[in-house]
Amino acid sequence: MTFRHWAATLALLLLAAGAAFLASGNALGGPATPPAALQETVLPPPRPQAQGRLPRVAIVAHNSNTELTDFVVPYGILQRSGAAEVWALGVEPSPIQLFPAFRVEPDAGIDAFDARHPDGADYVIVPAVHEDSDPRLLAWVQSQWRKGATVIGVCDGVWVLARAGLLDGRRATSHWYSRDALARQFPGTQWVSGQRYVVDQRIVTTTGVSASIPASLALVQTLAGPQRAQALARELGAAGWDTAHPSAEFRLTARHLATAAGNWLAFWGHERLQAALTPGGDDVALALVADAYARSYRTTVDSVSSGPATVRMASGLVFLPDTVRPPSTPSNTSALPRPTAPAVAALDQALVDIGQRYGQGTAAFVALQLEYPAGALARSINAAAATPAPAPAAAKTAGSTAENPWD
Repeated sequence: MTFRHWAATLALLLLAAGAAFLASGNALGGPATPPAALQETVLPPPRPQAQGRLPRVAIVAHNSNTELTDFVVPYGILQRSGAAEVWALGVEPSPIQLFPAFRVEPDAGIDAFDARHPDGADYVIVPAVHEDSDPRLLAWVQSQWRKGATVIGVCDGVWVLARAGLLDGRRATSHWYSRDALARQFPGTQWVSGQRYVVDQRIVTTTGVSASIPASLALVQTLAGPQRAQALARELGAAGWDTAHPSAEFRLTARHLATAAGNWLAFWGHERLQAALTPGGDDVALALVADAYARSYRTTVDSVSSGPATVRMASGLVFLPDTVRPPSTPSNTSALPRPTAPAVAALDQALVDIGQRYGQGTAAFVALQLEYPAGALARSINAAAATPAPAPAAAKTAGSTAENPWD
């Protein structure tokens, strides 16, 4: 039996098992626990050592697989704020493979950072990584905590904080899909629903992928004040950074499972989308857009440069294109729609286009993975319906299956 046949059989079995699971009333994402008072939350201030210099923020990735939006969005927002000295770190100094798309160069590995800054970072941001049990990563996060850093776990980066023992006896949140498993494995933590991010002294945790935006803005508020954070929110097209979040609406249903299985099995309709990397381009918007398309189970996203083999984006982060070639689009690919709006609006546009290309069920499934509230998705769809727009480009080819972005 070919791999494709094995994949088809597996998908159908998963669909049947998932439908039975949901019918039993044990759907993931249970009822929300009563949240703390919802308000714009101020994160802890920098350490006293930061007086006389910019606060130091280290965003640490695992080189093998780190979530794209979780890593790029905080880096880009904090660099744009001008309020911090921001470091993109890998466990190793080698390139970082992001998922579901793209590779980037770190500013340094954790050993080089420690040698240069033995007093550590003021803030450490931990995105979702596949290797969340790597002892080097856990030990480094623990050491930064002991030096006085505020540690921020974005999305499933919360697993790293939990495994490092930093969540014992604390309140925390996580991506909706992981919350039940986290609660089973770490019963000493009070797992909170109904909040976009949770602050417990020097520990901050967030819900799923798209929470990287409000959490980053909350940090900007702490570092540069509410006016700078508000101005940056307007630049990004974000409504704000309050903690209110409709956690109860995020649950895996039979319809989501059917959409995922149907998209995966419809291999003849799969697209390869290439993102053109341009020096100085908006990497925050690009990360959100690429992440959305790559989670449709209908596309594979990679990157291309028509010139340099390394591309420094607006934030200063260096992207490594998958392909370097003269400007053209091979016959077996389509161009990833280029973001033409502020980051949040670009994500909205991407979700609308995904709905038009692949159906509204796929757009809803992507939003579910990103933990992007249904209200925001509905507003995007309604706005698009009220504004005539050209039809989306048709898929040029098929052939490659989309990588499963779920941990």
